[in-house]
Amino acid sequence: MNQPLSLQEKDARLGSILREMGSALVAFSGGVDSTFVLLRAKQELGDNVVAVVAASETFPSREFDAAVQLAQDLDVKLIKTEVQELENADFVKNDPSRCYHCKTGLYVHLKNMAAEHGYPYILDGSNVDDLGDYRPGLKAKNEQGVRSILQEAGMTKEEIRQLSKEQGLPTWNKPSFACLSSRIPYGTKIEKHKIDQLDAAEEYLLKLGLYQVRVRHHDEIARIEVMPEEISKLLEAREEIHQTFTKLGFKYVTLDLQGYRTGSMNEVLDRNVYASQTGESN
Repeated sequence: MNQPLSLQEKDARLGSILREMGSALVAFSGGVDSTFVLLRAKQELGDNVVAVVAASETFPSREFDAAVQLAQDLDVKLIKTEVQELENADFVKNDPSRCYHCKTGLYVHLKNMAAEHGYPYILDGSNVDDLGDYRPGLKAKNEQGVRSILQEAGMTKEEIRQLSKEQGLPTWNKPSFACLSSRIPYGTKIEKHKIDQLDAAEEYLLKLGLYQVRVRHHDEIARIEVMPEEISKLLEAREEIHQTFTKLGFKYVTLDLQGYRTGSMNEVLDRNVYASQTGESN
């Protein structure tokens, strides 16, 4: 029986995968995973790697600016581009395949850029843990031939954080982030004013010193998720939070007592939907 690989062996495998590629384009968001991919690609491929940061209506400008700055700090070639998800009717209608349509548009755009600049591979930051949730974007990734080298090396989120810390990356303990459209319930149309509400609400909560924040948009209701250990901090500022959120257009402000969890909007979905959208079998 084969013994599980150590973290050092996984990292060595990652390096080997990159060296075999020769050159690559990294879809770079500035999050924990894509930052580690970009660093290791820079270490193994030198100048034969480029980071592409895409601005969009569903990606806060603060995240875009931080990603650009981080790529520059890593001394990696950088291309800034733009995508317009809100022009895609299949995305805007917000059915359970929303992420598939979004990622398909992004990856096709990146494929064209990679071909134009002569990069044979496109890399994303998906890790092993991402295989456990409903992520229709995985289907788009597979269709467009995007490589998830962290998955290929068998790395989990916690392992990536550990290696990032060892490498001195400032993102090693950065909270998880997903595009703002993921805060809107399936079946509810994605509109720019809702995205702007969510962006302003989450930025405000982060400025209160909260670590991990999600604001879920239920029409007149804002449902706030924070880490369970930070619920007391949220309650201490409840009057100010309510005033701020009502000024943003919410009528009711609620706290989710379960706290923050990845993919809470997917809890309403049947497992058969997961399988049909991701290509998994039950």
